[in-house]
Amino acid sequence: MKTINDFNFENKKALIRVDFNVPLNENFEVTDATRIQAAKPTIIKILEDGGSAVLMSHLGRPKGVQKEFSLQHIVDKVSEIIGVQVKFAANCVGAVAEEAVAALNEGEVLLLENLRFHNEETSGDTDFAKQLSTLGDVYVNDAFGTAHRAHASTTIVAQFFPDNKCFGSLLAKEIESIDKVLTHGEKPITAVLGGSKVSSKITIIENILDKVDHLIIGGGMTYTFIKAQGGQIGDSICEDDKQELALEILKKAEEKGVKIHLPVDVVGADDFANDATRKVISVDAIPDGWQGLDAGPETLKIFHNVILNSKTILWNGPLGVFEMENFANGTITLGHSIAEATEKGAFSLVGGGDSVAAVKQFGFGDKVSYVSTGGGAMLESLEGKTLPGIAAIRN
Repeated sequence: MKTINDFNFENKKALIRVDFNVPLNENFEVTDATRIQAAKPTIIKILEDGGSAVLMSHLGRPKGVQKEFSLQHIVDKVSEIIGVQVKFAANCVGAVAEEAVAALNEGEVLLLENLRFHNEETSGDTDFAKQLSTLGDVYVNDAFGTAHRAHASTTIVAQFFPDNKCFGSLLAKEIESIDKVLTHGEKPITAVLGGSKVSSKITIIENILDKVDHLIIGGGMTYTFIKAQGGQIGDSICEDDKQELALEILKKAEEKGVKIHLPVDVVGADDFANDATRKVISVDAIPDGWQGLDAGPETLKIFHNVILNSKTILWNGPLGVFEMENFANGTITLGHSIAEATEKGAFSLVGGGDSVAAVKQFGFGDKVSYVSTGGGAMLESLEGKTLPGIAAIRN
């Protein structure tokens, strides 16, 4: 795996695919700069070597050129984080971009305009990728969030740098963290899968059953498993057409010697609302008119013990409707358990949109080993898929 540490960037222009698809408020100010912070080590290494950095990214899903999606809005924030006044090119290809790159000196940073102002980016157009390739001497992919897309800037452009391409430090860390769980994790390995649907996690479950010792299933997925086994789930969320599959998963896990842990009790509510009437109910005896919205106290004790006895932990998906304060306790308690296990030497990886949001919201970011920056890319990695953006550097 070639990373930026295998290159000296002195007198070289590095063309870096970053993921600066950051949220902006109505005044076009960055409201969460995590992704910009994450790219900083790669950019700094290149500048310290005596090179310059040409940054390319997308922002949102524009239809053609739309000013509200211009990367010019984030120039000041990127400059502040990197500690260098970032220059801006009003296009990512053509004369405007080429002239801006030609004028770039050692130690300078240039941000190109939104790649997705050109349809050729998402269609993976080779000519467009070739134009991008003229803007640097070395291609660095540091955008895990888009590594599962075969776009011009994430995958196709790499073919124009047969010997001069590598992973940035962020992307290298993402690959190492996932490998640490799926390939050479220290046992016992526990995966915690939450969220609402079994259907969105089937391929992950099938891929990790050969790799884990314990599988904790929580969140809305719980009720499909419980109903499939004959339990009463009241008005809880359930994928009726996936009950057969849930039983198959339980059977496969048993055959492979994987211990599955399902909730035994839940915090039930008489309405899907924060101010609903709540009570702790056995997971398989939820009355009609009630629904499970969070993990119960006995469940959390069981999960805590499993996690504390694990050496490698993967967390993907919340245990309840954590967006509502009264149903956030399960997810918060799980976060504390994983933080405690990490402090005692376990490796913990958190990935997937909702669990990352929960980790940020409840302040667990620096208490786990690694928080992935890529939602879809992380899920496809866990499913065992080869991501095109990663394959393009390795080939």
